[in-house]
Amino acid sequence: MAKKSEIAAAAERGARPVPIRSMRARAVADLVPSIGGQAFKRFGFTQSAIVERWEEVVGAQYARHSRPESLAFPRGKKDGGTLKVAVTGALAPMLRHVEPQVIERVNRLLGYAAVAKMVLRHADMEPMAKRAAAPLAVELSVETRSTLRDIADPELRASLESLAQALSSSRGPPIVR
Repeated sequence: MAKKSEIAAAAERGARPVPIRSMRARAVADLVPSIGGQAFKRFGFTQSAIVERWEEVVGAQYARHSRPESLAFPRGKKDGGTLKVAVTGALAPMLRHVEPQVIERVNRLLGYAAVAKMVLRHADMEPMAKRAAAPLAVELSVETRSTLRDIADPELRASLESLAQALSSSRGPPIVR
């Protein structure tokens, strides 16, 4: 860590000063705006959680006919924002009716009062692609069963059997969300 006198001396020589660094941890959320900068601002979302978990926020009925488009904040603030949502015309009045609950759920998802109001834009929605059905459970191999049989704790054994079945029936590596 450079002292203030070293920084002043470096500035006099025309050298680039060594930054003073604090020895404290910084939240990743504080670093993301400087790293992502304009790319995040252009698309309106600094956090992808709203888009990824929209069905959890509004429910399956509304999620089929709506999608979040952007989240804009007042200049210089990170709260009291406006959530812009594209919605099919027939569902707009119903979504307007549950607006307070949607705002509450988005704020709960983000962990603070990020959204103060919601603006609806009428748009045609393409049907969302259906998720592939979960593969059927595959019978565990004899070797796996014999290994799991040696575990004394029944809850742990059941959990490991469930994990082994899920991994053996999956296609490819697990996806972390």
